[in-house]
Amino acid sequence: MNASRVTDQAANVGHEPRARKVTGQVLFDSHVAILLDTAVSLVNVLTDGGDRGKPYAAPKGDALPGAISAVLPGGVPVSPEEALYLAGTTLKVRRVFEAMDEGREDDAAAVVNALVISTGARPQLDRAPGEPWQVHFHGADDSLAVGWSAGIASALTLAIGSDLGGRLGLCQARQCDRVYVDASRNGVRQFCSRSCQSRTKAAAFRARHAAR
Repeated sequence: MNASRVTDQAANVGHEPRARKVTGQVLFDSHVAILLDTAVSLVNVLTDGGDRGKPYAAPKGDALPGAISAVLPGGVPVSPEEALYLAGTTLKVRRVFEAMDEGREDDAAAVVNALVISTGARPQLDRAPGEPWQVHFHGADDSLAVGWSAGIASALTLAIGSDLGGRLGLCQARQCDRVYVDASRNGVRQFCSRSCQSRTKAAAFRARHAAR
């Protein structure tokens, strides 16, 4: 990710610990967590499908830059060209989540490796004022679109290349295919939101009641 633009954006998210912890379990480094959370937001906003029981059509055309700007930390302006690039990246990222959900880890890895190559993703030590040095990820150039794409690709390599790949999930509720990163202690999350979890529980309750 671009140190001059993206590091400042991440700083606007708020002061986070250097690692995300869930009941004593360390999951993702805070920078990687920001990248994965942003990947989830991009996929859920920019891809068609189902959302909490209703059909969802992603923004396109003139609405695309604003939709992406609203998702990126800091709400930075996004040009039409950058928006198209990031929309293309997002379609590939959805394929990664879908492949991991279906147990097709080899397919997910192939998509991520292609993203790493195309963006020229590379690690670099960066430091915000008053903070310790931290590994961030940059692209082949300092553009916003390539920087974020490279960072997200790098974060996905760290997830899939560890025992945390199973934390990349696809909502299991009916008529919903939004994605999430599972930060639960035992890795048992199945839904993108409490809304979908509640819908599923209510449907199961009604089915049991009707069967009596």
